[in-house]
Amino acid sequence: MTTPIADFLRGYQIEGMARFHMPGHKGKGPLGCEKWDITEVLGADSLYEASGIIAESERNAAALFGSRATFYSTEGSSQCIRAMLHLALTNRPAGTPPVIAAARNVHKTFVYAAALLDFETVWLWPEEEGADSLCACPITAEGLDRTLSALDAPPAAVYITSPDYLGGMADIAALAQVCHRRGTLLLVDNAHGAYLRFLQPSRHPLDQGADLCCDSAHKTLPVLTGGAYLHISKSAPAAFAECARAALALFGSTSPSYLTLASLDLCNQALAGEEPERIRTAAGRLAAVKRELSVWGWALAGDEPLKLTINAAACGWNGLDLADILRTGGVEPEYMDQDHVVLMASGATDEEAFQFIADALRSVSPKPRGPRPVLPLARGERVLSVRGALFAPQETVSVEQALGRVCGAPAVSCPPAIPIAVSGEVIGPEALALFCHYGIGTVDVLL
Repeated sequence: MTTPIADFLRGYQIEGMARFHMPGHKGKGPLGCEKWDITEVLGADSLYEASGIIAESERNAAALFGSRATFYSTEGSSQCIRAMLHLALTNRPAGTPPVIAAARNVHKTFVYAAALLDFETVWLWPEEEGADSLCACPITAEGLDRTLSALDAPPAAVYITSPDYLGGMADIAALAQVCHRRGTLLLVDNAHGAYLRFLQPSRHPLDQGADLCCDSAHKTLPVLTGGAYLHISKSAPAAFAECARAALALFGSTSPSYLTLASLDLCNQALAGEEPERIRTAAGRLAAVKRELSVWGWALAGDEPLKLTINAAACGWNGLDLADILRTGGVEPEYMDQDHVVLMASGATDEEAFQFIADALRSVSPKPRGPRPVLPLARGERVLSVRGALFAPQETVSVEQALGRVCGAPAVSCPPAIPIAVSGEVIGPEALALFCHYGIGTVDVLL
């Protein structure tokens, strides 16, 4: 497969042009990668007006992912999330309200997009009374159908996060069928699942019926941080592909990183070569680790093939303490809180690294399981739009002083960047309990 961006950068170095253009390092510096870091010089194309080497590389990616069109982002899935919400809203059928139905475990980028695009959200909540993590929000096709049937008109789109941070995967095929039967689109934040396309069979949202989705390539593929994809499915209206570049430009920097673009470009070559086999091998190795840990009595969560989530609380452990034990054994987790420890693998994770996990946990044992932790759902009353609240005057107060106040900016760390209270909602006792559980001590509230 061709690598037009990387080829251009190599050729530009060989030419030895005097760089009287940005960036200021002029291709020289201590990192060693500066020579690859250029701007939109002649022949380098331009990300948001791509017609040359970037457009060719994106077509290669589209062929690999089986999309109608795939577009690059150098600012992560956050840029893609805003763009695909913009596309859904601006291309919605006449008479359709500016409403998005969304599973509550959205990344905070969704909340910021709601403020920028000024749309309303119908929240989809877990169908259980409580969940064991802020990160999880399992939605069934039956529950989604009930919600959509109760609305006066179809929303512009339904938006879900799958896989979620704990590795939970939605039944996208069933949810897509409900959406399409009800006259709406399915948008998927697939930030953690770019690699799913390359399993056998594919478990990627596009192959399960999603209309639009975003992938953080850098999370699970050999791509530099910030590299991401916005995918338009073959079944989506043609207008989505025609308008996607302008939608991305609306939310992106005019100085995209050519280092990141080159890594996306070279990733195409890897995915057309041996990377899928490396992904499948890693998934098989991790599955073996999961089986071993289960035999030892460790409770696991989620079913994502390249993610290992240990339900520490169900095993009598604090997740923060268990993460320290893993670090002592040479393993740095992706995420940890009181209840869970999350480890992410990729095609680059070798057999020795997987063995580190088993060795670290062999030195400790699960404790007698206590009751399943159940966290309250913070269904705060909405008294102001997200846009109105986020741009209103605010002050920062302690969590104890926030009861009954209206949430300003969503208070949450990254990771997992999932809001407890959303801008414009009254902070109730359930939200306070969650703030305390996740160690959040202050909240921004409206004056």
